[in-house]
Amino acid sequence: MQLIAMHGWAGDAQVWEPFHHTWSAHGWAWQCGERGYSGQAPRSVDWQNDQGLKLVIAHSLGPHLLPDAVLAQADAVVLLASFGMFVPGGAGGGRLRSAIAAMTSQLSGPEASTMLETFMERAAAPQSTSLLPPGIAAFPLDASGRQRLAQDLKLLAATAGLPPCFPLQARVLIVEGGEDQILNPQARHQLRCLLPAADTLVLAGVGHCLLSPALVPTVCGWIEGLS
Repeated sequence: MQLIAMHGWAGDAQVWEPFHHTWSAHGWAWQCGERGYSGQAPRSVDWQNDQGLKLVIAHSLGPHLLPDAVLAQADAVVLLASFGMFVPGGAGGGRLRSAIAAMTSQLSGPEASTMLETFMERAAAPQSTSLLPPGIAAFPLDASGRQRLAQDLKLLAATAGLPPCFPLQARVLIVEGGEDQILNPQARHQLRCLLPAADTLVLAGVGHCLLSPALVPTVCGWIEGLS
Protein backbone atom coordinates (compact mmCIF):
# COMPACT_ATOMS: atom_id res chain seq x y z
CA MET A 1 0.00 0.00 0.00
CA GLN A 2 1.22 3.46 -0.94
CA LEU A 3 -0.71 6.34 0.61
CA ILE A 4 -0.52 10.01 -0.33
CA ALA A 5 -2.33 12.61 1.79
CA MET A 6 -3.11 16.23 0.92
CA HIS A 7 -4.49 18.93 3.18
CA GLY A 8 -6.94 21.62 2.10
CA TRP A 9 -6.93 25.42 1.92
CA ALA A 10 -5.30 27.14 4.94
CA GLY A 11 -4.22 23.74 6.25
CA ASP A 12 -0.90 21.98 6.50
CA ALA A 13 0.46 18.45 6.79
CA GLN A 14 0.03 18.46 10.59
CA VAL A 15 -3.64 17.63 10.03
CA TRP A 16 -2.61 14.02 9.31
CA GLU A 17 -0.76 13.46 12.59
CA PRO A 18 -3.69 11.53 14.18
CA PHE A 19 -3.37 9.01 11.31
CA HIS A 20 0.39 8.48 11.46
CA HIS A 21 0.48 5.73 14.10
CA THR A 22 -2.22 3.67 12.38
CA TRP A 23 -0.68 4.06 8.94
CA SER A 24 2.73 2.98 10.22
CA ALA A 25 1.29 0.11 12.28
CA HIS A 26 -0.25 -1.30 9.10
CA GLY A 27 3.04 -1.00 7.25
CA TRP A 28 1.61 1.44 4.72
CA ALA A 29 4.16 3.67 2.99
CA TRP A 30 2.83 7.20 3.34
CA GLN A 31 3.66 10.73 2.26
CA CYS A 32 1.97 14.04 3.07
CA GLY A 33 1.89 16.86 0.57
CA GLU A 34 2.49 20.38 1.86
CA ARG A 35 1.56 23.68 0.22
CA GLY A 36 3.81 25.65 2.56
CA TYR A 37 1.40 28.45 3.46
CA SER A 38 3.25 29.18 6.72
CA GLY A 39 5.62 27.42 9.09
CA GLN A 40 6.55 24.57 6.74
CA ALA A 41 8.31 24.41 3.39
CA PRO A 42 6.31 23.31 0.34
CA ARG A 43 6.63 19.56 -0.24
CA SER A 44 5.59 17.68 -3.38
CA VAL A 45 4.57 14.03 -3.51
CA ASP A 46 4.77 11.22 -6.04
CA TRP A 47 4.29 7.47 -6.18
CA GLN A 48 7.52 5.65 -5.39
CA ASN A 49 6.92 2.66 -7.66
CA ASP A 50 4.17 0.74 -9.44
CA GLN A 51 3.78 -1.95 -6.79
CA GLY A 52 0.81 -2.29 -4.47
CA LEU A 53 -2.40 -0.34 -4.07
CA LYS A 54 -2.14 3.42 -4.53
CA LEU A 55 -4.44 5.41 -2.26
CA VAL A 56 -5.08 9.16 -2.01
CA ILE A 57 -6.65 10.72 1.08
CA ALA A 58 -7.47 14.41 0.76
CA HIS A 59 -9.31 17.04 2.76
CA SER A 60 -11.56 19.69 1.24
CA LEU A 61 -9.65 21.35 -1.64
CA GLY A 62 -6.91 18.72 -1.30
CA PRO A 63 -7.74 16.70 -4.46
CA HIS A 64 -7.32 19.87 -6.54
CA LEU A 65 -3.93 20.61 -4.97
CA LEU A 66 -2.34 17.29 -5.95
CA PRO A 67 -0.29 16.86 -9.13
CA ASP A 68 -2.46 15.51 -11.94
CA ALA A 69 -0.29 12.42 -12.43
CA VAL A 70 -0.54 11.48 -8.74
CA LEU A 71 -4.33 11.68 -8.58
CA ALA A 72 -4.81 10.00 -11.96
CA GLN A 73 -2.92 6.85 -10.85
CA ALA A 74 -4.82 6.34 -7.60
CA ASP A 75 -6.63 3.02 -7.16
CA ALA A 76 -8.68 4.37 -4.27
CA VAL A 77 -9.54 7.84 -2.97
CA VAL A 78 -10.80 9.04 0.42
CA LEU A 79 -12.47 12.46 0.19
CA LEU A 80 -12.81 14.20 3.56
CA ALA A 81 -15.26 17.14 3.62
CA SER A 82 -14.70 17.63 -0.09
CA PHE A 83 -16.97 18.95 -2.83
CA GLY A 84 -17.81 19.12 -6.50
CA MET A 85 -18.44 22.82 -7.18
CA PHE A 86 -17.51 24.89 -4.12
CA VAL A 87 -19.52 27.97 -5.10
CA PRO A 88 -23.17 27.10 -5.79
CA GLY A 89 -25.36 28.86 -8.32
CA GLY A 90 -27.93 31.50 -7.46
CA ALA A 91 -27.90 34.18 -4.77
CA GLY A 92 -26.01 31.96 -2.34
CA GLY A 93 -23.21 31.65 -4.85
CA GLY A 94 -22.99 35.41 -5.26
CA ARG A 95 -22.63 35.93 -1.52
CA LEU A 96 -19.93 33.27 -1.31
CA ARG A 97 -17.97 34.78 -4.20
CA SER A 98 -18.10 38.15 -2.43
CA ALA A 99 -16.82 36.53 0.77
CA ILE A 100 -13.94 34.85 -1.12
CA ALA A 101 -13.05 38.18 -2.76
CA ALA A 102 -12.97 39.85 0.66
CA MET A 103 -10.75 37.08 2.06
CA THR A 104 -8.37 37.46 -0.89
CA SER A 105 -8.14 41.18 -0.29
CA GLN A 106 -7.48 40.67 3.43
CA LEU A 107 -4.60 38.30 2.68
CA SER A 108 -2.50 41.23 1.50
CA GLY A 109 -3.00 43.27 4.67
CA PRO A 110 -2.50 43.13 8.45
CA GLU A 111 -5.93 41.57 8.97
CA ALA A 112 -4.84 38.29 7.31
CA SER A 113 -4.12 36.50 10.57
CA THR A 114 -7.48 37.47 12.07
CA MET A 115 -9.27 36.33 8.91
CA LEU A 116 -7.52 32.95 9.01
CA GLU A 117 -8.34 32.48 12.69
CA THR A 118 -12.01 33.23 11.97
CA PHE A 119 -11.99 30.77 9.09
CA MET A 120 -10.51 28.03 11.27
CA GLU A 121 -13.09 28.68 13.98
CA ARG A 122 -15.86 28.11 11.44
CA ALA A 123 -14.08 25.07 10.01
CA ALA A 124 -13.70 23.47 13.44
CA ALA A 125 -17.18 24.37 14.72
CA PRO A 126 -19.08 23.07 16.59
CA GLN A 127 -15.84 21.80 18.14
CA SER A 128 -13.14 24.12 19.50
CA THR A 129 -10.02 25.06 17.55
CA SER A 130 -8.07 23.85 20.60
CA LEU A 131 -8.57 20.34 19.19
CA LEU A 132 -6.65 21.27 16.03
CA PRO A 133 -2.87 21.15 15.58
CA PRO A 134 -1.17 24.60 15.76
CA GLY A 135 -1.54 25.08 12.01
CA ILE A 136 -0.45 28.00 9.87
CA ALA A 137 -1.85 30.64 12.27
CA ALA A 138 0.96 29.81 14.71
CA PHE A 139 3.54 31.37 12.35
CA PRO A 140 3.94 34.76 10.66
CA LEU A 141 2.67 34.88 7.09
CA ASP A 142 5.35 35.81 4.57
CA ALA A 143 4.80 37.06 1.04
CA SER A 144 5.12 33.63 -0.59
CA GLY A 145 2.62 32.10 1.83
CA ARG A 146 0.10 34.87 1.20
CA GLN A 147 0.57 34.40 -2.54
CA ARG A 148 -0.10 30.65 -2.33
CA LEU A 149 -3.17 31.20 -0.14
CA ALA A 150 -4.54 33.72 -2.63
CA GLN A 151 -3.75 31.45 -5.57
CA ASP A 152 -5.55 28.54 -3.95
CA LEU A 153 -8.55 30.71 -3.01
CA LYS A 154 -8.86 31.54 -6.70
CA LEU A 155 -8.70 27.82 -7.49
CA LEU A 156 -11.35 27.15 -4.83
CA ALA A 157 -13.74 29.67 -6.35
CA ALA A 158 -13.20 28.23 -9.83
CA THR A 159 -13.88 24.57 -9.00
CA ALA A 160 -16.71 23.30 -11.17
CA GLY A 161 -16.58 19.57 -10.39
CA LEU A 162 -14.02 16.85 -9.92
CA PRO A 163 -10.43 17.53 -11.00
CA PRO A 164 -10.17 16.55 -14.70
CA CYS A 165 -7.62 13.86 -13.81
CA PHE A 166 -9.82 12.23 -11.14
CA PRO A 167 -9.67 8.41 -11.55
CA LEU A 168 -13.32 7.52 -12.06
CA GLN A 169 -12.51 3.79 -11.90
CA ALA A 170 -11.14 4.13 -8.35
CA ARG A 171 -12.89 2.98 -5.18
CA VAL A 172 -14.04 6.08 -3.30
CA LEU A 173 -15.05 6.91 0.26
CA ILE A 174 -16.77 10.25 0.88
CA VAL A 175 -16.77 11.46 4.50
CA GLU A 176 -18.90 14.47 5.43
CA GLY A 177 -19.31 16.48 8.60
CA GLY A 178 -22.96 16.68 9.58
CA GLU A 179 -22.51 20.24 10.93
CA ASP A 180 -20.14 21.54 8.22
CA GLN A 181 -20.26 25.37 8.17
CA ILE A 182 -17.84 25.75 5.24
CA LEU A 183 -19.45 23.62 2.55
CA ASN A 184 -22.80 24.51 1.05
CA PRO A 185 -25.15 21.46 1.09
CA GLN A 186 -25.41 21.82 -2.68
CA ALA A 187 -21.65 21.29 -3.00
CA ARG A 188 -21.81 18.09 -0.95
CA HIS A 189 -24.81 16.83 -2.91
CA GLN A 190 -23.07 17.45 -6.23
CA LEU A 191 -20.06 15.40 -5.13
CA ARG A 192 -22.29 12.43 -4.33
CA CYS A 193 -23.97 12.79 -7.72
CA LEU A 194 -20.61 12.90 -9.51
CA LEU A 195 -19.50 9.71 -7.70
CA PRO A 196 -22.69 7.63 -7.38
CA ALA A 197 -20.79 4.40 -6.66
CA ALA A 198 -18.83 5.90 -3.75
CA ASP A 199 -19.25 4.75 -0.17
CA THR A 200 -20.55 7.67 1.89
CA LEU A 201 -20.28 8.37 5.61
CA VAL A 202 -21.74 11.33 7.49
CA LEU A 203 -20.19 12.03 10.91
CA ALA A 204 -22.91 13.60 13.03
CA GLY A 205 -22.15 16.55 15.26
CA VAL A 206 -18.85 17.58 13.64
CA GLY A 207 -17.88 20.28 11.20
CA HIS A 208 -15.57 20.78 8.25
CA CYS A 209 -12.45 19.66 10.13
CA LEU A 210 -14.14 16.34 11.02
CA LEU A 211 -12.96 16.48 14.64
CA SER A 212 -14.38 13.10 15.63
CA PRO A 213 -12.63 10.22 17.41
CA ALA A 214 -14.38 7.94 14.90
CA LEU A 215 -12.59 9.46 11.90
CA VAL A 216 -9.27 7.60 12.02
CA PRO A 217 -10.59 4.10 12.83
CA THR A 218 -13.44 4.44 10.34
CA VAL A 219 -11.27 5.65 7.45
CA CYS A 220 -8.47 3.18 8.16
CA GLY A 221 -11.00 0.36 8.50
CA TRP A 222 -12.35 1.20 5.03
CA ILE A 223 -8.79 1.22 3.66
CA GLU A 224 -8.11 -2.20 5.21
CA GLY A 225 -11.14 -3.55 3.40
CA LEU A 226 -9.64 -2.65 0.02
CA SER A 227 -6.98 -5.36 0.18
